[in-house]
Amino acid sequence: MRTTTLLTSARFSKGGEPFATVALPHTWNAKDGQDGGNDYWRGVGTYEIAIPDPTDGKRQFIEFKGANHVATVYCNGRLMGEHKGGFSTFRFDLTPAMKPTGNVVRVDVSNAVSDIYPQTADFTFFGGLYREVSFIETSPAHFDLMKGGTSAVFVTPMVSGTTRLDLFPVEAEGCTVSVDLKDADGAVVASGSAPAEPHLVMTLAVKAPHLWNGMADPYCYTAEASITRGEEVLDTVAVDYGYRSFHVDPNTGFWLNGKNVPLHGVARHQDRLDKGWAISRADHEEDIALIKEVGANTVRLAHYQHDQHFYDLCDHTGFVVWAEIPFISRFIPGKEAHDNTISQMTELISQNYNHPSIFFWGISNEILIGKDREDLRRNLRELNALAKRMDPSRMTTMAQVSMTPMESEHNTITDVVSYNHYFGWYFGEASDNGPWLDKFHALYPDRCLGVSEYGSEAITKWHSAYPENHDYTEEYACEYHHEMLKTFATRPYLWATHLWNMFDFAADGRDEGGIQGRNNKGLVTYDRKLKKDAFYIYQAYWTTEPMMHVCGERFVDRAPGERNVTVYTNCPNVTLVVNGVEVATLPAEDHAAVFKDVALNDGPNTVTAKCGDVTANTITLNGVAEHNYAYDLPEGNDAANWFDDPAARAARKPLDYPEGFYSIKDRVVDLLANSETAAVIHDAMQVFAKSSMMSMMGNDKEDDQGGIMGTMRLSDMMKMASKSFSSDVKRQINEALTKIKKN
Repeated sequence: MRTTTLLTSARFSKGGEPFATVALPHTWNAKDGQDGGNDYWRGVGTYEIAIPDPTDGKRQFIEFKGANHVATVYCNGRLMGEHKGGFSTFRFDLTPAMKPTGNVVRVDVSNAVSDIYPQTADFTFFGGLYREVSFIETSPAHFDLMKGGTSAVFVTPMVSGTTRLDLFPVEAEGCTVSVDLKDADGAVVASGSAPAEPHLVMTLAVKAPHLWNGMADPYCYTAEASITRGEEVLDTVAVDYGYRSFHVDPNTGFWLNGKNVPLHGVARHQDRLDKGWAISRADHEEDIALIKEVGANTVRLAHYQHDQHFYDLCDHTGFVVWAEIPFISRFIPGKEAHDNTISQMTELISQNYNHPSIFFWGISNEILIGKDREDLRRNLRELNALAKRMDPSRMTTMAQVSMTPMESEHNTITDVVSYNHYFGWYFGEASDNGPWLDKFHALYPDRCLGVSEYGSEAITKWHSAYPENHDYTEEYACEYHHEMLKTFATRPYLWATHLWNMFDFAADGRDEGGIQGRNNKGLVTYDRKLKKDAFYIYQAYWTTEPMMHVCGERFVDRAPGERNVTVYTNCPNVTLVVNGVEVATLPAEDHAAVFKDVALNDGPNTVTAKCGDVTANTITLNGVAEHNYAYDLPEGNDAANWFDDPAARAARKPLDYPEGFYSIKDRVVDLLANSETAAVIHDAMQVFAKSSMMSMMGNDKEDDQGGIMGTMRLSDMMKMASKSFSSDVKRQINEALTKIKKN
């Protein structure tokens, strides 16, 4: 029989440094990958892992569930092989290299710059053996452990109950392969057996199968396959699967088992504070619980293959999953990079084929941040064809960068398409999302359209009674997300919406909002300890169990003019209670009630809310005489003088955008097309191209700004590189542009 031993420690050397003992899983970027500067260490780390002594007559394997990006494996000094791709399971047969005792596996892992995706993206590429490592022993006859990191048992269920099994035993001549299909209680509902052969196809029938029905009823069956010789069981593999049907309609969205199920959910990165990607099973389980708590019914597992344990959790929780490969941001020309996309897509599909939660295979993300080209389109078409060939039962999708033209050929490659839209954050207003979506739907009524990313940064120490875009306050994020939810609620044609992101995550090249090395768009903080206020507007929209949340717990000091109180709820009305006294009752409009100019005593006040038996959290607000400037994010180079002159911001006049003249509100491509305005913005474009944000995204050449990024307004580009552009610099450039008349 098969035995699996989890390997939990190793000797580790980073870049030739002395060896030290580390716990597995492990990453060498847990600290420097989250502290900013875009300077985290990328190179080769070496692991030496002591493995158990072999058992006579058995075969020995080592399994890695994730090693980023390239792993070269040796056993007792003998090369076992190399794996390229940081997110999939891979194994090596150690049997030929094993000694009776004292066996050591060495793994050289590299996250250095290469042609292995991802290389350009807005997240940290943590190096190391960051997922579980196991030593496996089997009988010579076993289900093929060298079949691309899979279980070698593939189940294709139909809602009729017809169930095809593709099984791949090795060294099993003269053996029998048996399969039991078991329901969720463990009862055998169908079984069969056949003589072993290298690729055995078996078809079984389950009468009136219980359907896997998403969050309502994530019912799973188990296929248990065994290899026997006579009465001896040589190997057994068990995989969970589910029966379900689905389709996507361009006008009514997602349908599961004949029922319309609007998909609303989140995207998830796998890293955590001070851990990077080297997280535990308990960490995965906490993430699942938080995603369920917010009320999501779909998860986009971005931007790479996630841990098998997380897909298992999705199966049993009922999430509809979008799984994807890291073909992201910028196309890398050449055969090695091309072949790596094919390899990663092949592994993603084959290793996750049995998961009933997975409905969509994602072939790329924002790949047009770089320039479009024919070999890129050819690569995308090839990936789509590969996915359809390997798994015709699921749909393909891709996430487009916002500036991708509606008429782009890219929108015709996959079965369905989604856009990453940041109207209201990087450019435009949140209210621009609805008209854009409606225009696309009107132009292409037969295409299934979704929103794969949208979001707003929220840093929990910044607050404002008058929030505005890019102030990084929780209050602006709340307004933004509320507007997005209202937008989606009236557009049933969207096949899915995925918020970016459920959790804050590491992006070492970022320096925004006074926080280095982090993307702060999560509803939950990087350490998972704090749910931001925006978490609760989603819970109000997405859940049915009565809930109520008073916002502003961290916005404690309230001066006159700053004393509105917002309550999120799925109840019909809200009664506000201040210092134990009911002060007002309001209807909940679009799941929110805003109490204006709430009377507060000087000093601490307790504030809560209720509706019948439903009570909210209680917060404390301090009535103060003057605004607390500690809640305000200092702007760029103005930071040094901010606290010396609290009236500085109030004294600034708003920028002027006279009709008929250029301004920073014009598109970069239009400003570059005019020699006078191009001269004005020349220095700004150089600063922008060299900013850490653009360098991280791969847009580090000034001439790239004439491409798809050039369709952005100059003011929006300045937001993306806000650290490089103080308010005074913006004002100077705008004043120079407004002196130039448009033709």
